[in-house]
Amino acid sequence: MLPLLGQAPPERADAARNRQKIIECAERMLAECGGHQLSLDEVARVAGVGVGTVYRRFGDRAGLLFALVEDSERRFQESFMTGPPPLGPGTGPSSSLSPGAGAEVDPQARVAAFMHALLDHQAGLEKLLLLLEKSSPDARFSGPYPLYHTHLATLLAKARPGADPHFLADALLSSAAVTLVTFLRTRRALTLDQIKSRFTDLVLSICAGPPLPAEEPTAQPPR
Repeated sequence: MLPLLGQAPPERADAARNRQKIIECAERMLAECGGHQLSLDEVARVAGVGVGTVYRRFGDRAGLLFALVEDSERRFQESFMTGPPPLGPGTGPSSSLSPGAGAEVDPQARVAAFMHALLDHQAGLEKLLLLLEKSSPDARFSGPYPLYHTHLATLLAKARPGADPHFLADALLSSAAVTLVTFLRTRRALTLDQIKSRFTDLVLSICAGPPLPAEEPTAQPPR
């Protein structure tokens, strides 16, 4: 589900045409009827392809929904992996670092920039992502989640030495879950900019403390 960066694996021309036909059909059905009719069987019928073709290609409804966000997701990943700072490290072919900017970008600034960009990215795909979470209970933690987690944990390990970067990365990503952000916008009446501002405060509170001592190994009970 959902390739991560790089080029998609090569495929036969007829397979590529069928894939594009299925994607375009699913997009039309979502726009015209919402997500309640988006079953793989119905998409196959409307697209005029075999049901087996759709299931082999996408696996399930979540796999089809991931495919609908693939292009946007790839651009987002490129922006934080190789794009200009503070979101990216400034190592991509189109990046333009300022003179003398050979030093590493402040990891705290990159964490905050990533969270802001993630909120923008999810806002543009909100309906699809909400539908995706309804389609599969594990959808939030599949697809691009492992890449997001690894990226954040790497930055947090530098920004907050001694803390558990993996837990902090999970905590930040959970706070940015599309269901929670939608709740904040609709029920708490916060704008996206206000939510970003609060994430800046959250990142600062996580990263601004002094380095923590290494965790002592848990003593083993006597046998």
